[in-house]
Amino acid sequence: MPKSNFATAVKVVELLPAAADAAGRSSDIISLKNATFATILVSLTQGNAAPVTLTLMQAQDVAGTGAKPFDKPIPIWANLDTAASDTLVRQPDGVSYASGAAVKNKQVVFHIDPAQLDVNGGYKTVFVTTSASNAANLNSILAMLEGHRYQAATLPSAIID
Repeated sequence: MPKSNFATAVKVVELLPAAADAAGRSSDIISLKNATFATILVSLTQGNAAPVTLTLMQAQDVAGTGAKPFDKPIPIWANLDTAASDTLVRQPDGVSYASGAAVKNKQVVFHIDPAQLDVNGGYKTVFVTTSASNAANLNSILAMLEGHRYQAATLPSAIID
């Protein structure tokens, strides 16, 4: 039997529940202080050709102090038609991603090393904003935190400082 499994090795946090995204939204803010990597998974049901731009943000704490966009590009993958394929395709590194106009179900994945935050400025939390688009565009966002610094049956919370 393996010593760990997904539930004990990866902290899964819902950043943004599935909802219409006409006006744009900001996700919950999570701390990366106990993780060595964060994977942000965006699920987008694009029912209208209005693109959705996803922007990675950073802050000094989970209250959002000093919130600002990422300034260092990070790896991004996307599947722009989940009905046709289950393959994520590497995209150019960046700090945001625009979904394009195709009316499809899509996935976008950001892979964040906490060292890519403005650590000298005291930044240790991340969140995602979505641009205004159309009420027919639905999205949800999960974060998966990996490589916890401390082994425990229950992984530490990421929604508190």
